[in-house]
Amino acid sequence: MSREEPAERLVGAAPDSEDAAVEAALRPRSLGEFIGQERVREQLDLVLRAARARGATADHVLLSGAPGLGKTTLAMIVATEMGAPIRITSGPAVQHAGDLASILSSLQEGEVLFLDEIHRMARPAEEMLYMAMEDFRVDVIVGKGPGATAIPLELPPFTLVGATTRAGLLPPPLRDRFGFTGHMEHYGRDELERVIHRSAALLDVSVDRAGAAEIAGRSRGTPRIANRLLRRVRDYAQVRADGVITAPVAARALEVYEVDERGLDRLDRAVLGALLKLFGGGPVGLSTLAVAVGEERETVEEVAEPFLVREGLLARTPRGRVATPAAWRHLGLEPPERPQAQAGLFDT
Repeated sequence: MSREEPAERLVGAAPDSEDAAVEAALRPRSLGEFIGQERVREQLDLVLRAARARGATADHVLLSGAPGLGKTTLAMIVATEMGAPIRITSGPAVQHAGDLASILSSLQEGEVLFLDEIHRMARPAEEMLYMAMEDFRVDVIVGKGPGATAIPLELPPFTLVGATTRAGLLPPPLRDRFGFTGHMEHYGRDELERVIHRSAALLDVSVDRAGAAEIAGRSRGTPRIANRLLRRVRDYAQVRADGVITAPVAARALEVYEVDERGLDRLDRAVLGALLKLFGGGPVGLSTLAVAVGEERETVEEVAEPFLVREGLLARTPRGRVATPAAWRHLGLEPPERPQAQAGLFDT
């Protein structure tokens, strides 16, 4: 099970309590309003249009990708586009087959069941889901031991929308039962600028093009982070500026919140700083690096490292973690001379 990101982390992709309330107001209601994910959006639109033309429920949908990219939003859009109600639950909440049977037996015909973090569902419930998805039927076990009896329970046709941040953990029999699978990619800067302008309009915030670009560049390719940074910059603009978000205002605001021009925060810079200053750029073991920054091993590995690797600032090697030349440049440090055997590994 992956480690939760600290709730106070401004550039963390995991939602916090404030995000949940604000996202409800900012969330697009239709595929036409949804920004980004062009290929997934086009494919999903075809699936839903065809289902409506046939007068049938839509195929089961699996959405994978990092947190904050819009999987929950797309699940709600599926329900809206199909004119159906939506039931929301999560894998960790379904720990017994009985939990799932209770949910499935109460579904209405055509209803959308959104199962977030589906890879964390208990195995007995997962096996029950196979039959429910394929045959719209579950076998409810009554009694225990040799006297136990399986009672078949017919289910109305429904659409399951599963979301996962770790698609590789889903067993093949479960993946194969989804009629449509979409992988959500991180957003480009132009797409994030459009997200910021749309959110600013809904929040009644004035932001110019350069201000939106400044925020987008620090949002780590994630709309949820972009919206969170927008709210913090809005606060700064209202208190210390004239309320209009320009590039200088956004830069000063995010400097206060310790988010640099590439989207790195205190934890990211602490990991890079220790790797460069204490260990000469590596290689260094994960446990040693975690001790050096005063964090748990899992926090460094699962919270800080993925973004640093994606940005090309850090590399995982069999010998340990190694900083790339881009990491030295980003922190304004000069890399030491490396032995000839190591030279050329990251000379880019």
